[in-house]
Amino acid sequence: MGQQRSPGEAMDANNLWLIEGLFAEYCADPQAVDASWRAYFDALGSGAASAAAPDPMSNASTRAPEPQPQLAQLIAAYRDHGHLAAVVDPLGGAPAGHPQLSLAAHGFVPADLERQYSPAALGGGPRSLRQIVAQLEQVYCRSIGAQLAHIDDLDVRTWLQQRLEQQTSVAPARAAERLRILRKLTDAETWETFVHRKFLGARRFSLEGAESLIPLLDTAIAQAAEHGVQEMIIGMAHRGRLNVMVNILGKSAQRIFEEFDDKAGRASRGPGDVKYHLGHSSDVRSSAGAPIHLSLCFNPSHLGFVGPVVAGRARAKQDLAGDTGRKHTVPLVIHGDAAFAGQGVTQEMLNMSMLPGYDCGGTVHVVVNNQVGFTTSPSMARSSHYATDVARMLDVPIFHVNGEDPEAVTRVAKLALDFRAHFGRDVVIDMVCYRRLGHNEGDEPTFTQPLMYQQIAQHRTVRELYAEALLAGGSVDAAQVTQMVEDCKARLETELARAKDGEGPPAATPKGVAVRDVWQPFVDQTTAAADAVPTAVPGATLTALSDALTRLPQGFTPHAKITRLLEGRREMGHGQKPLDWGAAETLAYASLLHEGVSIRLSGQDCGRGTFSHRHALLCDQKDGTAYFPLQHLAGAKGRFGAWDSPLSETGVVGFDYGYSLDDPEALVIWEAQYGDFANGAQVIIDQFIATSEQKWRRLSGLTMLLPHGFEGAGPEHSSARLERFLSLAADDNMQVAQPTTPAQIFHLLRRQVRQRLRRPLIVMSPKSLLRAAAAVSSLQDLCEGGFATVLGDPEQSMQKAERVVLCSGKIYYDLLAARRERAMGNVAIVRLEQLYPNPEPQLAEVLAEFNPQAPVVWAQEEPRNMGAWPHLRLTYGDRLLGRWSLSCVAREASASPATGSAAQHQREQASILQRALG
Repeated sequence: MGQQRSPGEAMDANNLWLIEGLFAEYCADPQAVDASWRAYFDALGSGAASAAAPDPMSNASTRAPEPQPQLAQLIAAYRDHGHLAAVVDPLGGAPAGHPQLSLAAHGFVPADLERQYSPAALGGGPRSLRQIVAQLEQVYCRSIGAQLAHIDDLDVRTWLQQRLEQQTSVAPARAAERLRILRKLTDAETWETFVHRKFLGARRFSLEGAESLIPLLDTAIAQAAEHGVQEMIIGMAHRGRLNVMVNILGKSAQRIFEEFDDKAGRASRGPGDVKYHLGHSSDVRSSAGAPIHLSLCFNPSHLGFVGPVVAGRARAKQDLAGDTGRKHTVPLVIHGDAAFAGQGVTQEMLNMSMLPGYDCGGTVHVVVNNQVGFTTSPSMARSSHYATDVARMLDVPIFHVNGEDPEAVTRVAKLALDFRAHFGRDVVIDMVCYRRLGHNEGDEPTFTQPLMYQQIAQHRTVRELYAEALLAGGSVDAAQVTQMVEDCKARLETELARAKDGEGPPAATPKGVAVRDVWQPFVDQTTAAADAVPTAVPGATLTALSDALTRLPQGFTPHAKITRLLEGRREMGHGQKPLDWGAAETLAYASLLHEGVSIRLSGQDCGRGTFSHRHALLCDQKDGTAYFPLQHLAGAKGRFGAWDSPLSETGVVGFDYGYSLDDPEALVIWEAQYGDFANGAQVIIDQFIATSEQKWRRLSGLTMLLPHGFEGAGPEHSSARLERFLSLAADDNMQVAQPTTPAQIFHLLRRQVRQRLRRPLIVMSPKSLLRAAAAVSSLQDLCEGGFATVLGDPEQSMQKAERVVLCSGKIYYDLLAARRERAMGNVAIVRLEQLYPNPEPQLAEVLAEFNPQAPVVWAQEEPRNMGAWPHLRLTYGDRLLGRWSLSCVAREASASPATGSAAQHQREQASILQRALG
């Protein structure tokens, strides 16, 4: 007996295209198909395999079945592929087009153009095919190309299609809007030409060719304010940055002219960066008069890397304000086309956008598409059709818009902000334009782009073209257009005169938004503020917190090993057994939460901890329910979040650094799975973390936990590259520590937020010491004292010592064991727990009684060209504190941090111990 076929499968194959067309129309609008077909498709959707299909050629359907499926397919083709036929290139590049956009592809013939149809999916009454096609062309193939086919979420696609296909979406702008657009274009163009004329040869990274960015931002801000947004965080590269500062954020042109003249630099050798990298913030009012605070983030020349910083800042502001809907602060990032396609941080940021620990309610991405990257053509810069194709990984719209149609640009800006407000997701605007000049004003673009720049040289500006269109339509008269330009020039001349005369800046405008100055307590900080900070916690408090942390909710089924771990931690909290690393670290968090400090812990596997020491996240073994004991402390005033991150370093570290910029009272921690994984975030470390105060004049209290220690795990998982951080250390810009006891990490973490000092803390955290029997502390150690930057020898008197071995980290315990084994009573071992800022007073105090004629040996596990030795050698030379001879025992200098052979590792380690102890 043959296999039974469903009714649909049994139909004549010649009729299947009719059914497919009806199904496409049903998906777009169920009411658009006949009731019998609707019932059939409903039945199939509910799993009824035996549902009988109507005869597609019968008269049972009240619709003419032949043309309707064809029409549904045509409409779907425009929705999916129309963007490929959109006229978005202001330089006249021909659209790619798509074969499915032809009438013939769907079986239509010219005679069908005047035939009447009722396209329910488009709304409206009966009209000719010619009118329907004209509507589809107007919506999908003019100055806006909406890329939606990659979106699987039907609600999102339907919402976008309805908004695009509404008549209002293509209606011309009102007269007042047109005047504002023209004014913004005039401001943008006049600024560039004025600066070019007055500061000939100076780099400004002109916006010329992309002036529509200014009305785009102006409209986006206004639309955001309409949705109740109180603050917008903006990130962008250097192109057009000065223009945006003046014409969007309202920065005084006088100040920028002074920066061009470099008056501050001539007066003193201060820190900072070039003017087109700096940030700015201000309170402005939208075009409708609504107040909104704007913050333009500082940005280095590493394009795209500011993106996650912007998102992190927005998330911090949302968390501080209790904005769980993520409505009141919007991140907006302006990208270049080459950077959006070429920099991997773009993908990392997009991937993070909807994860619970990194969601900020959607970032608005604006791509200023110059159609060239420095000198590189798109064909050499990417393998995809669009610069924005990486964004297709998300169920979000990508709008390609002709930058020479400013009204289309502002329509897209409104729609983008509406989408973000409605769905809380990212949205991408690809504004296709051009770059009138070279990469900078002194660069010659025709070397590599001769044809493009021959065309650009003959191309009129977007302001000129738009003004001409408004004049032709009667929206403005010639006198208004001229007056706009003259008024703008006059303002800039006045500002320039003030800058040259050395007058003070104009009076500050009243703030339109009350912004809490969360950084006020930390403005006048000094390194001395870190000394002697009380971090001890009463024993009764620690015991109570320990009990709360080890008490599970009723019905929760922990892993058997977790049960034993909690029992052990309960005993530790009562002083019945020494505390290990995980217990002390957790009590540090709990005590801070109890005192009102919020904690954000982020990183790969950070909830459990890479080495299973933390267990801030517990999972029910029956149903997988997650439970965070630190979120359930009675009376705790702080928030706690442990966010397992995606397999990303650059994006996540950038996000957490951004978070630390806007919540200085919180303990913000990024933990590397292995310390060497920080390599993947080196741009963030170099350009933001290490230079935050020097270059950007912004404080950050970000803490980085980097597992570090040579235990035979090979070159990939031994070194967190301590030497790199120490090579970046200067002017007290950061703190670098390598604590060796649970009590030390307890006091160090508490010190980071209890001191009136906010600078990054880099912790070389342990691996084997997490469970080492020797690396324990008593409960009393947490109840008294504080973080000790230097630890003296608890077993050896300095007066009797004939040799001091100075070290840091895990090797201390190896040296201690070797000394005990050899019964060496004449060697003292001193630990540097803080490597930077250099703890010279504390070190001098510990060594005060040591014989000045005796040697000090620095012992480290790392090769001589790595670890702390290069920093110590640079700092002290061959005499420590000017008194003791200083030498080093280490592995031989090497290009790789460690050997991959466990046996060789053991031989090297034994040699270091023998030579260090003498």
